Amino acid sequence: MFGKVRKTRSDCTVGTYEKKHDLPTGTIRNKDGRKARKDKTLAALRKENGKDYR
Repeated sequence: MFGKVRKTRSDCTVGTYEKKHDLPTGTIRNKDGRKARKDKTLAALRKENGKDYR
């Protein structure tokens, strides 16, 4: 019924991603456990963590 879920664009920022998915501020964290800056791109997070943020 539904199509494939697409990966979020890599130039999307953490702040935009949290707002788009109705997540509270600070949900996305850096590798060391601190909150990721809201102007950090998902490409930078993926590169650092190796995780797949969709």
